[in-house]
Amino acid sequence: MGFDTRRLRASLLAEPQDGIFVAEDGAGQEPLTPAAVLFPIVLRESGETVLLTQRTAHLRDHAGQISFPGGRVEADDASPIHTALRETEEEIGLTRERIDVLGFLPEYRTGTGFRVTPVVALVHPPFALQPDPFEVAEIFEVPLAFLLDPGNHQRHSLHHRGALRHYFAMPYGEYFIWGATAGMIRSLSERLGLLAL
Repeated sequence: MGFDTRRLRASLLAEPQDGIFVAEDGAGQEPLTPAAVLFPIVLRESGETVLLTQRTAHLRDHAGQISFPGGRVEADDASPIHTALRETEEEIGLTRERIDVLGFLPEYRTGTGFRVTPVVALVHPPFALQPDPFEVAEIFEVPLAFLLDPGNHQRHSLHHRGALRHYFAMPYGEYFIWGATAGMIRSLSERLGLLAL
């Protein structure tokens, strides 16, 4: 089955929409910090991949975790797209000329106090990456088909702040993809109709 860009675009929101969101287990009612990430789908000849980063171990938020490039909205960011593209260029050196934004996934609210707008985009090779050594320990790619396959979505739980929290994970080789990143991948699987109800 070839990659269907039209089906992908049709599954996404054309604009971020208030009131449409996915809440992580443990996400409360406290004020949330706005953020945006790029969900970068790389158009490789051998099959589409998703570009991910491993955060450095010393960061204050989500240290050492696998994540999409992105971060907090800054005062002069005009839109979630602006935030996602700015942060992507700052974190991994991927320039906007190689990026074709398709649309948005529903806002993702985390148990760590963020409301994240995922910006889904196609990335056109070739491109050169330059990771910010303060924030990014590693950049790698995972096949899109692997991530979207519900058979690779594992349910896990942990005790956090005195409560049992449930989350999804998609282990891939040495990488443990979980938390908000796995939640957003699962959100795309759902919108593509790949999850059994």
